[in-house]
Amino acid sequence: MILTIWRHGEAESGSVDRQRELTPGGREDIGFGCQQFYRACANRRLPQPTHILHSPYERTAQTAEMIESAFTHATGGEAYWLAPQSSIATIDQTLLRDFDGRDHRCHVVLVSHQPLVSNLVSWYVGEKGAAVPPLHPGGLATITMDVVAAACGQTVFWAMPPEYEVGI
Repeated sequence: MILTIWRHGEAESGSVDRQRELTPGGREDIGFGCQQFYRACANRRLPQPTHILHSPYERTAQTAEMIESAFTHATGGEAYWLAPQSSIATIDQTLLRDFDGRDHRCHVVLVSHQPLVSNLVSWYVGEKGAAVPPLHPGGLATITMDVVAAACGQTVFWAMPPEYEVGI
């Protein structure tokens, strides 16, 4: 399985957290990020995303919609288990139930919030996770895993706006 963990783009300020939308700069970053993500996957012969899931918050929905428009063959949808207060255990169980054991070319994109996104990267790659910095708004990390479990993943690449230069 290939897992990309993507933090939503820069969001506007607001008193109702669930309703905060992406800023124009956040939209621009995600748009460029999608292009760079496409290139990074192609250069590494990774399949394009097959599933794009996001938390129920507006800014993650907007980020996921932009990713979906760049990868039109992927299925998408809202996932309550990606909300900011979600636990890694819940995400782990859901990925195990819905995706583990599928074709190794299955590529799932999860769009969520900080600190959850960085915690997920660290959880799946273990101590090697130190090579991936905390994900800034719009940042992403792509991991390969033979099994969905702690410290069973390997970082393929990560990228941050505004340049989205790929690191590893």
